[in-house]
Amino acid sequence: MSRLKVPIIATITGEGGSGGALALAVADRVLMLENAVYSVISPEACASIMWRDASKRVEAAMALKTSSESVKSLGCVDDIVPEPEGGAQTDSERAAQLLDEKLQWHFSQLKSLSLDELLARRYGKFRNIAQFYTT
Repeated sequence: MSRLKVPIIATITGEGGSGGALALAVADRVLMLENAVYSVISPEACASIMWRDASKRVEAAMALKTSSESVKSLGCVDDIVPEPEGGAQTDSERAAQLLDEKLQWHFSQLKSLSLDELLARRYGKFRNIAQFYTT
């Protein structure tokens, strides 16, 4: 996917977890519905590894920072797609319109890039995803 010669936009619409969902990170732009979750591991699995107790899934979920705002602040997604009041499932037509607006905007930005620039940016983005530093 990293070598595709077309713009790639991925969208996390519900729950994205583990390796399959992380493959979406190779996209030029990763969008995420505001009520979706995105993580390298499920809270239950994380709790089982960290505390050897899956019942600590709430603590694990908080530590994983799986909310759209948290994931965006880590640089793992590029934009958050707003949802209708009560969530996308309450008004799928409006949710689709909101997603379409974001998709169109991001695609218009990407299609103006040369192929070399598109691929270089994609590579750089993936290589730097979720890096952070502590003192």
